[in-house]
This record gives sequence, C-alpha cells and structure tokens, in this order.
Amino acid sequence: METPAAGSAEMPRQFPKLNISEVDEQVRLLAEKVFAKVLREEDSKDALSLFTVPEDCPIGQKEAKERELQKELAEQKSVETAKRKKSFKMIRSQSLSLQMPTQQDWKGPPTASPVMSPTTPVFPGATSQPTPAPYAMPEFQRVTISGDYCAGITVEDYEQAAKSLAKALMIREKYARLAYHRFPRTTARYLGHRRGDTVPPEEGLPDFHPPPLPQEDPYCLDNAPPNLGYLVRMRGGILFVYDNKKMLERQEPHSLPYPDLETYTVDMSHILALITDGPTKTYCHRRLNFLESKFSLHEMLNEMSEFKELKSNPHRDFYNVRKVDTHIHAAACMNQKHLLRFIKHTYQTEPDRTVAEKRGRKITLRQVFDSLHMDPYDLTVDSLDVHAGRQTFHRFDKFNSKYNPVGASELRDLYLKTENYLGGEYFARMVKEVARELEESKYQYSEPRLSIYGRSPEEWPNLARWFIQHKVYSPNMRWIIQVPRIYDIFRAKKLLPSFGKMLENIFLPLFEATINPQDHQELHLFLKYVTGFDSVDDESKHSDHMFSDKSPSPDVWTSEQNPPYSYYLYYMYANIMVLNNLRRERGLSTFLFRPHCGEAGSITHLVSAFLTADNISHGLLLKKEALMEEYAIAAQVWKLSTCDLCEIARNSVLQSGLSHQEKQKFLGQNYYKEGPEGNDIRKTNVAQIRMAFRYETLCNELSFLSDAMKSEEITALTQ
Repeated sequence: METPAAGSAEMPRQFPKLNISEVDEQVRLLAEKVFAKVLREEDSKDALSLFTVPEDCPIGQKEAKERELQKELAEQKSVETAKRKKSFKMIRSQSLSLQMPTQQDWKGPPTASPVMSPTTPVFPGATSQPTPAPYAMPEFQRVTISGDYCAGITVEDYEQAAKSLAKALMIREKYARLAYHRFPRTTARYLGHRRGDTVPPEEGLPDFHPPPLPQEDPYCLDNAPPNLGYLVRMRGGILFVYDNKKMLERQEPHSLPYPDLETYTVDMSHILALITDGPTKTYCHRRLNFLESKFSLHEMLNEMSEFKELKSNPHRDFYNVRKVDTHIHAAACMNQKHLLRFIKHTYQTEPDRTVAEKRGRKITLRQVFDSLHMDPYDLTVDSLDVHAGRQTFHRFDKFNSKYNPVGASELRDLYLKTENYLGGEYFARMVKEVARELEESKYQYSEPRLSIYGRSPEEWPNLARWFIQHKVYSPNMRWIIQVPRIYDIFRAKKLLPSFGKMLENIFLPLFEATINPQDHQELHLFLKYVTGFDSVDDESKHSDHMFSDKSPSPDVWTSEQNPPYSYYLYYMYANIMVLNNLRRERGLSTFLFRPHCGEAGSITHLVSAFLTADNISHGLLLKKEALMEEYAIAAQVWKLSTCDLCEIARNSVLQSGLSHQEKQKFLGQNYYKEGPEGNDIRKTNVAQIRMAFRYETLCNELSFLSDAMKSEEITALTQ
C-alpha cells in the first residue's frame, strides 16, 4: 500500500482537546460510582457468578415492566411525544424506502441475472439521490418489521439510547483515526463524518509492508532511509519527538498528534456512564435479541439459496480459501506431538552439545535432562503436559504453567525462548518447521506473538538479530509483539526504577529505528514483518486503582504495585499512536494495537479496549489444535455451514496484518468496501446473499441512530 513520503502534503493530525464542562464533570463522578460498584462486585464474586443472570437485566423484572408500561401510557397522552412520533415516523419511512430494494432498483451487466443488488443507502450529508450499485447479487428473502419504531421502547428512551450509542461510536472513531486503526466506512458515513465513496482505500488505514517478491532477499539490509536527526524524550510516560536540540530546549515537539490525558479520561468516563444508562441497556438488549432471531430466520429462509451460490462457484471451497490464525503465541504455535518429537530428536542427535551455562559451568543437553531426573525416551504427550484443557478455564496461573514442558522452566528456557545460551536456535527451528507446514498448505497463515518485556532496551535488537540470524521469515507468517503486564515483578526484583522506564525500554528503540534506520538496520528490517502489539497477562488480577487524569505519571510510578489494566492500555496506545504517525510520515509500515481483553476482570477493561484497540484477538484453546482442526471443531459444536466457515475465514484475513496487496489477491480488488460490493465470491466462497444480509442489517441498525439524531433536529426546528 502506498503511503505519503516524508514531506508530503498530508495534513498533520492533531489530538482534539476538550474543554471540560459541568456535564463532563457530572459524567466523571458517575463513572467513579460505576468503578466503585465494579470493585464491590469483584470483591463479592464467587465461582458461580460467571453463570448467574445479572440482577439489573433489563428484561424479566415485573416491577421494571410495570414502570415501563406506565411510562409508555403517559407518553401516549403527551402532545410533545405525538410530535416526535410523527417526525420519527416520517424519517423512518424515508430510511426504509431507501434501504429496501424494489424491482426497479435492480441493475447489472447484460449477462447478469435479471434480479440484482439493491440501491445504496443514503448517508447523512449526501447531496444527491442514490444510484444503483453496479455489482450483481441474487435475490433472497428478507425479514422486515413495520411500525412506528422497531425498538419496542418509548420515544424518549429510544432517542436517549441512540444518541448515547452514536456518541460512543464517534469517540471510538476519533481514537481509531488518530492511531491509523481501522474504523468501518459505512458506520462513519452514517455518523456523518465521511461522505461518498471517493476517498482512496488506503486513507486512514494501517499500512502493512508487502511481502518481498520471490526474487528478493527478505533479509536484505540495504536501502534503509536516511537519518532525520530528530531527538526523542519521554515526558509523562509518552515519547515526544523534536526536530533538533533547539526545539528540545524550547519544548516545541515535532508536529505530530500527542495524546491528552484529561480528554481521554473524560471520554472514558462517558463510556463508563453509558454502561449504567437504563434506556441504553434496554435498547441494546432488545436489539441484540432481535438480531439473533433475525439471523436464524435468514438461515431458515435462505440457507439453500446460499448453498446453491457456493455450488455454482468453480474451483473454490472452504479448504482453498485463505484463512489466518489471528491469535496464537509463538511458544505455542506447534502442537504437543510436534514439541515432543523435536525434544526427542535433539536428545538423540546431539546429547553432548553444550546448551546452557550456570555459574560458569557448561551444561550439555544430557546433563539438563539428568538434572531433571528424566529420560526423553519415556516422555509422552500426557507427561509433557502442555495441553490447555478445561482445568485452565479462568485460571491464568494454570494456563501459564502449560508453557513449561513437564513443568520444568529449564526446558521452556531451552526450547521456547529467543534469548538463551543457543541464541534461541531450538525455538527458531521449531517455528520454521511450523512455517513450512503453513507454506505447504498454501492457504493457511498465522500471526504468532513474540514477547518484549521492557526490562532492557536491548530486547528489541536481540529479537531482531534472532529473526535474521536464524532466517525465521515466512510469507505465511506475520508477527505480533506481546507485552506482558508484569511490571510489579520486575520492580520487586529491582530490575526497573519506574513504570516509565519500562515504557521507555519498549518504545524508545522503535522511535530510534524509525528516525535513523541506517544505524538500526536489523531492527528496521524486522519491523517490516511486525504488524501489531498485544498486551497480555492475567486479567483477573485485582486492582483498586481507578485510572484518571489524577493517576500518578509513569515517571513517578515507582511502587511495587502493578498499574491497572486501563493504565497499561492508555500508555501503550498513546506511544503507538505517536509512533504510527511518525512512521506514516516517513512512508514506513504502521502497527495495530490488538490486546487481550474480555477473558476475565472488570468491565473497565472492555471500555479501555473499546477506545484504544483496533481489535481484540482471542483464543485460549489454540495451543492444542492446528487451524484447520479448530474450524472443524467449531463447525461440529456450533453446527456451522460451509458459508459460515468461509465467512469466518474471510473475516480472519480482513482482521489480520496481511498487506493491502495480499488482501486484494486473497479477497478481491474491492475487499475494503463493505457489503456484496467488497466480496469476490470467486476468491472467498462467501455467498453474496450472506454479504447483502450483513450489510443491509448493519445499515438498518445504523439508521436507527442517525434517524434519532435527525428527529431531534426536526423537533428543535418546529418548536
């Protein structure tokens, strides 16, 4: 994907700062109450709480229903409500007439079927009537609901919920745009921020480095960009870039968007307050139930039509569509049998090889196993014990111990680490064997995670050297860097003076390699194949600190207490945002933030990820199965059809860090467009009927939000 070179005409982005109003202060106080409530719930949580129905569930309470009924009866007698209903009814009728296709709307090439795709919906701010879309798509049976409004709640509650949800989406869009994360184009247009389809596909999107051509050397260190001579200093946990020493002395940073903590915490408070809003919870609960039922009806009515589409698609089936394992740890990318076979092979072929050094004494592989009182010949998959079974569910301590073969950390250090006496040779050999299997399958890709801990700035050049020295590159792999949230452990061992130093160790080498690639050639090369960052650790760890603009700065966070999840995510996002804008300015690849989130812990984790993450990638059980087996198990457990599986595979490619060119090759030239127009069934094997259903359903839900905002404007004008 082409990106603007240094000195291009692209306008620098600036982080919008808010003027804190009285309403914002009230929202902040409400957010603090929400956080306090969450803490109380965590303290009183028992083993069965995960499976109990929340007491504040908006459906099913007799008293709540009675209050809602009384409110609706009172609303029916209100003259003001009658006006709102009338204006909303008019707006909904216009929206539905624009969304629902008619026989006259179908249009396509002469060779296409006489029944084609519906008209494109009209978005806020559009200046002309919609024109029929040029893509062809078979007709299918649609499920629609008519009436005054489909939410089943009062007009006032509906408008309040819709405005709150629209505001939450706008906040997320702001942070996504600033960090060059992805935000759905259709959603943006309904929010009124993007008009028309004239913008190029790469605008505002992350930039991933395309794979080298077959005749190119993936380890070539030549052609590094020149040194810009910028200076970098950390201030308040965030790295600032300065054009020269004079600008540094004047504290005038280079023109990049730098985050504002106060603005961020106010935005976070708005999302936290949204969680406690009764009308919003009721609206979302009912809409989600309706959408689940709607999809079941769609499957019942159109399953055979979708299957007919797939049968008429030559050459392509589920086994030869591209699919990406978007969440897998490099230390768990091999299955149990593979790891066991490799351990036995190394012991049989090189038992007398020196593999470690302890207190100045060289230790051979045979001596390592002798010290553990075990013979590799007797090892089995069961005794290896690296399988994440049901005993690890919501037990991160047990899950983490599964990375120690036979429960021995010595074997983990020897076989599953990049930094050891052998320079990570065994680990590299196993990863390359997995990569060869992926390349032979042709249609499978993965995004393994490698760890950077932040103990030392030397971790980055060491990891890059491991990658190049052992030639770990594979066209079927892209790399994610995971940062474990274990500052407290390093601080207790006196390895770090503050949390700010940990952040500096993680991000400063990246800024230096971006500013002066010629002096950091190995790291500059390695970063071409890195597509994002992950934040990992036990989410269930309790923290009673509420992250706010009054929280201690990372520079002065010197206690042995671990910062809360929200604190970690904000400072990781903030530095990634600045780094991405600097790299984009240089025409270099950018990074996504894809943290672990939602395994356990408080609701505030999801709020933080909603603001800062491009997406969250998850999969606790991936360590025991190959990718194709995961799909097979999913199909069996959830009764998924071929179209379902191909749709999941297509989404995995979209979500992944594969480059723009690769996605065009694997999904189609217009993959970045939403709906049937962005789907090439010849490559994805996803039925156009399914894509049309998804797109029309999305547009319908978004129209509820935009129509509520229009209704408010019309009501204000008529008063």
